[in-house]
Amino acid sequence: MERKRIAVLTSGGDCSGMNATVRAVVRAGLAAGVEVVGIQKGYHGLIDRHYEILGTRSVSNILQRGGTFLQSARCRQMMDEAGQHLAAENLKGLGVDGLVVIGGDGSLRGGLALQRHGIRVIGVPASIDNDIPFSDMSLGVDTALNNIIYAVDCLKDTASSHDRTFVVETMGRNCGYLAVMASIASGAEYALIPEVPYDIDDICKNLRRRFEEGRSNSIIMVAEGAGKAQEIADRIKDNIGFETRVMILGHYQRGGSPSAFDRTLAARFGVAAVEALLTGESGKMVGLSYSSIKLTDLEQVIHVGRRPIDAVILKLAATLGI
Repeated sequence: MERKRIAVLTSGGDCSGMNATVRAVVRAGLAAGVEVVGIQKGYHGLIDRHYEILGTRSVSNILQRGGTFLQSARCRQMMDEAGQHLAAENLKGLGVDGLVVIGGDGSLRGGLALQRHGIRVIGVPASIDNDIPFSDMSLGVDTALNNIIYAVDCLKDTASSHDRTFVVETMGRNCGYLAVMASIASGAEYALIPEVPYDIDDICKNLRRRFEEGRSNSIIMVAEGAGKAQEIADRIKDNIGFETRVMILGHYQRGGSPSAFDRTLAARFGVAAVEALLTGESGKMVGLSYSSIKLTDLEQVIHVGRRPIDAVILKLAATLGI
């Protein structure tokens, strides 16, 4: 099917690698003789008709930048039939019938809704929680992990200097991927995650035993959905008297220059999304599967829901005593 224009938007929570993906979409589109429209502020831009035509100059010098120059926002109107219809009609009015949606679960749901309104849609998984199914890695995960590890490495220096326990809170309301992977990579003593029950009294006993063995500092990683870092720190201090500090990493994890892995993953995702649209695919999500890029129906992605942490990772953490 002949296609003069495709569009691209970034939606939901930002992450490093979004700019690199938009760049890949634009370059792949232009290489195929297709005009690329950048939708500003996510689905709000579709509703309010805020967009710009993107050329090579538009995406120059953005590869190394975190966040998204198109900006992002959450859009309640896309949850309603009327808003979805308006967004689809606005795209059709622009001569656009192919859209690349870069974002997480909610963003992909919006893309599926537009698919049902006659818009060709390809989704790109972008979520630092790495909780989107049918992709081994989502965009931004690797950079977020590197950000966490850098912060924890710095904390370990001061923890060892002052005999302190640090409780470090990572993002992850429903998924503890970042906390457990960062614990493995940084040598933390514990990873408290929503998926695995824990007993704070047992943790305190083990911390006291470590202290008696001469190990007087420790790092405890906690996903935000597994408990409040300050409450956990207070209980540790009350139970065993350790000087305990809290670091809540928050949105620091989302930003920063994307890692080499995220830059190349973004390039692969962006090019694959454009190629999928140009070959007539629609209602699919690109994903990384055993080093290959594969397409999965958005219906299936949404139906399956949150991607669980691989049991191999949990076993590795347990074996390492985390």
